[in-house]
Amino acid sequence: MSLRNIALTWALRRWVKGNDQDIAASRAMAGKVPFGAKHAKGWRVRSPAESPLTGDWIEPVAAGHPALGRCILYLHGGAYVAMSAASYRTLTSRLAYAVPARLFALDYRLAPEHPFPAALDDAIAAYRALVASGIPPSRIVVAGDSAGGGLALALLIALRDDGAALPAAAVLFSPWTDLAATGQSVIDNSDSDALFFGTAISRTARHYLGDTPANTPLASPFYADLAGLPPLLFQVSDTEVLLDDSRRVAEKAGRAGVPATLRIWHGLPHVWQFFAAILPEGRDALKEAATFVRTHLP
Repeated sequence: MSLRNIALTWALRRWVKGNDQDIAASRAMAGKVPFGAKHAKGWRVRSPAESPLTGDWIEPVAAGHPALGRCILYLHGGAYVAMSAASYRTLTSRLAYAVPARLFALDYRLAPEHPFPAALDDAIAAYRALVASGIPPSRIVVAGDSAGGGLALALLIALRDDGAALPAAAVLFSPWTDLAATGQSVIDNSDSDALFFGTAISRTARHYLGDTPANTPLASPFYADLAGLPPLLFQVSDTEVLLDDSRRVAEKAGRAGVPATLRIWHGLPHVWQFFAAILPEGRDALKEAATFVRTHLP
């Protein structure tokens, strides 16, 4: 465990954990992300002209760049109520450069103004728009963290159920897959988690769920049939309240015949990849994810 991680974990526990902000305050904080994107020479961030592709394209400028043969659809975290493609550029840019691949980070509609299934509908529309633009599904990997990780799984399930061609693989950083908060880690890791108390999980979920039951498979993929999904990579910390949201889904996917790689890291905060600008473990995790993407998008 790095000294930077020790310092970061202490700071998060000291100033963030248990600080139950209202949604407006959470959104205001999302606009003040302290870590800027690492811009690589010859790459750019651009906004698409219109929806359903609302968000960020991170891509090389030069035609013929090898990254243009691969595409990542990224779904950001933020408990379905906050954050944006722009606030995630420090993570998404590093992932795009590391593969390398062009990456589209989607700005899906946020709850509670737009409860389930609005975010899922936006993710489906974005994926279909990428395919309609000429990108083969076999050249797309879906990735996401926290709420966006659960949304990525829900997207795969919805596409499979609709008979659509699936992307090549999915990368899931600390995904939120059980909005009913039934995992034992919600209790066991309530003290060790650097960001959340376990009691906050089901309470926060109501903003997205509205009147939808928490065990609805497309809202909580833990309850879904996972057969037929593409290869999955899970990265999660052993101190997170959402540890079982990865562990149980990876095990269930494996039983359904889905290639599922579960990587449990030690002593790191929720979605530590977000802190890659200052955290060596964050950079290492993104390198591992990039290798996984390259394996499935050679």
